[in-house]
Amino acid sequence: MASQKTVVRTDRPIVVDATDHIAGRLSSQVAKLLLKGNRVSLVNCEKIMISGTRENIIKEYREFLEINSIINPNHGPVHYRRPDTMITKMIRGMLPYGRKPSGIEAHKRLRAYIGSPKELKSLKKVQFEKAKIKKSVSNYTTMGELGRVIGWTE
Repeated sequence: MASQKTVVRTDRPIVVDATDHIAGRLSSQVAKLLLKGNRVSLVNCEKIMISGTRENIIKEYREFLEINSIINPNHGPVHYRRPDTMITKMIRGMLPYGRKPSGIEAHKRLRAYIGSPKELKSLKKVQFEKAKIKKSVSNYTTMGELGRVIGWTE
């Protein structure tokens, strides 16, 4: 008889404080939690760090913004400028979103917020040690700063 894994599901979401976390490492940790069946809420998305020099990050994202459809730009890829939607799309890329129904269901269990909403302030917040920044803050750029440069108005 095959052994079955027990998945711990709760009605309350796992609240992740994303302050000073590297974007890619945070995304992979959250994707794993979502695939296990947990509801995850990310707070303080504007404080997520992207590694690399500020100039390179902004230059790469501006090049990414130029990609669109030749026929009709409304058909082309949607380029998000808000930090919460940027991280949501980053996490979606780490889920089997277009391939399996489990990826779509997992993505529906994700919530991302700029700042911390009132209903989540009382809940215990989790941080991932593997995703925390190790070097000084000067080696990173926040998602909020990137968003402001590329057109996000708060």
